[in-house]
Amino acid sequence: MIQNIDQKSKQATSFHKSPLLEPGSSTRDERGGVISDLQSNSTTQWEANSIYYEFSVAVAPKLPKIPCITFDRELHQQETTAIIPLDLSPQLQSTAPATSPVISAYFLRICPQESLKTNSLATAQLFYVIRGRGKTESEYGTMEWSKGDLFTLPSCGEVIHSSSEDTAIYWVTDAALVNYLGVRPTKPRFQPCLYPGDRIFSELKQIAQEPGASKRNRIGVLFGNKATQLTCSLTHTLWALMVYLPGGTEQKPHRHNSVALDLVIDAPESAYTLVGKSLDAEGKIVNGERIYWKSGSVFVTPPGLWHSHHNDSDRDAFILPIQDAAFQSYMRTLDQRWS
Repeated sequence: MIQNIDQKSKQATSFHKSPLLEPGSSTRDERGGVISDLQSNSTTQWEANSIYYEFSVAVAPKLPKIPCITFDRELHQQETTAIIPLDLSPQLQSTAPATSPVISAYFLRICPQESLKTNSLATAQLFYVIRGRGKTESEYGTMEWSKGDLFTLPSCGEVIHSSSEDTAIYWVTDAALVNYLGVRPTKPRFQPCLYPGDRIFSELKQIAQEPGASKRNRIGVLFGNKATQLTCSLTHTLWALMVYLPGGTEQKPHRHNSVALDLVIDAPESAYTLVGKSLDAEGKIVNGERIYWKSGSVFVTPPGLWHSHHNDSDRDAFILPIQDAAFQSYMRTLDQRWS
């Protein structure tokens, strides 16, 4: 039976002996949890890794913050064919490459007339062609693509990407989540899908011309799949939106619990996203941080922060945020809010 709780630290300071804790001794971790240090035998070996925390110490663990950071386009402008991880695993304390707790993102740089192999344990993969032309071969067949196209693949084996000209692709997967869970995909959750660039901008133009479009929080087209109509999302875990920000406009703040990995498609470098923790009485972000847009670059918008988009120039801008919002929606934890 636990006795004597220290009122200052709210941590257990002494224990009565219990046959469950014998033989051997116990130590404490950094939060004061009791770690059983037991000799392996038929009675006690199953408790060797158990930890006991006092409630107030461990009920809200302080996890590493997700940084607001930019991955510059220069990463995919190098001279050799390569996979370039957009890796924040040291900051997130992840055991594998991760850009957020759920998502692993990369740039693929493919020189003309060369090929690049990718292989991921992910259950969902997104590819957006930043520039170039070529084809992708997988167990599902061969898909041809060019600049501005977006396509998805479910779980699969090795994939070969071949380019006929200088190519850069934004590759986003849910491998970080799969790695955290320690699982392997057993079946595809959706069928591969291609979203041609000309069709994307045709749909976006139509949406932008609808009555009242300029008053919406965002002007954009969401990508869906017949297999994921429940969450109205690209895949069962990934969510993607092509956003149109006309010159001389701004889009009001909103927030959500998903992490956004925003690829700047095309924008003047005076355009920016303002990110902050709170709003004033007029619904504007207080003491916000500006993230300036640079075409071909990716920036991370952490979860739970208010963010608004601004374009003071006379040139239109486009951005592609990719999020784990599909997974969050299914969990009923997305908590989308608008100013």
